Amino acid sequence: MNFKYSKKDKLKSKKLIEQLFTEGKSLTAYPLKLIYLKTEFEDDSILKTGVSVSKRLHKTAVARNRIKRLLREAYRLNKPLYFNNSSASYAFMILYLSKDGTTFDKVDNSIKLLFEKFVKKVAQ
Repeated sequence: MNFKYSKKDKLKSKKLIEQLFTEGKSLTAYPLKLIYLKTEFEDDSILKTGVSVSKRLHKTAVARNRIKRLLREAYRLNKPLYFNNSSASYAFMILYLSKDGTTFDKVDNSIKLLFEKFVKKVAQ
């Protein structure tokens, strides 16, 4: 199992992010929201993921960065469990919706719930 979150797995393209927000579909497992779009990548990666925390809800950069670190770590640990045998490629954006701070356990449980919803939705 590959537990890496390397540079090629990160969503960086402004065009793709814009397309993700205009054409993408979403799922919610509070306090997280997943926006996804089926797409093809030139570097043959299966998933590209970005994380975002609202500046309006979390005023300080310290709070936003901590939540983003927790989101990326929970994603990194759970990605192989849900997407190792995936053949289709997707772009993901994970948004944190809550005003309150969080712990790793809450984020990890929410990510698992979100990925389970996603796998069920795609299997239909």
